[in-house]
Amino acid sequence: MEISGNVFADLVIFLLILLPSVILHEVAHGWVAERFGDPTARRAGRITLDPIPHLDPVGSFLMPGVLALAGQPVFGWAKPVPVNPSYFRRPTQMMAVVALAGPATNLLLAFITVQLGPFVDTGLCRSWSCIEAAHPNIVIWYDLGIGITTEGLWAQVLLGFAFLNIVLAIFNMLPIPPLDGSKLLPLVLPEKGKRVFYQVSQYGFLILFALVFVVFRGRLGFLSDAVGWLMRGFV
Repeated sequence: MEISGNVFADLVIFLLILLPSVILHEVAHGWVAERFGDPTARRAGRITLDPIPHLDPVGSFLMPGVLALAGQPVFGWAKPVPVNPSYFRRPTQMMAVVALAGPATNLLLAFITVQLGPFVDTGLCRSWSCIEAAHPNIVIWYDLGIGITTEGLWAQVLLGFAFLNIVLAIFNMLPIPPLDGSKLLPLVLPEKGKRVFYQVSQYGFLILFALVFVVFRGRLGFLSDAVGWLMRGFV
């Protein structure tokens, strides 16, 4: 995600965008779990906007920095909020709601941000002449079909913030442990399937990296399509 055109400046901007996005994502998990009777996140000091308790040395700094410097797509994460479903009256159902709270928060952040920014959907214009006639000062993000009606850096940062939050929401809804979407699987799995799922979940990060970087490498275009569709819908 290029914003300023300078790789180091873009990395700093990316981290400033990423950290509040993933922190609010995790706080939402803990807050909803607390509403359902689980005090674990509160006791761990994780229902807070203070970034320090949420930072993960690898996911919040090392991984984004290495990927950015290597010129690869950048992603990262915060330290997962601890949740104990044994406090829930209906553990499977309530854990699914807790899981959905994170992506829902990211989508809400993206929606609010898009409403604040000078963005237009260029989807109806199929040529540059059409776009330029409608918005003479527009800057186009062609992959998304979104235009920014000012060249100001602040508008590009807002667009980057919205874009990243939609990416986080969609990516986290993949049904792969430990992503949030996997927490929905027990709703539909038979008892034997649930037991297998819980056993496999402890190897979640290894499975996720293998699937994303080996099995699905270069085949995640549907995620970009979904991000573009949501961005244009919000605009």
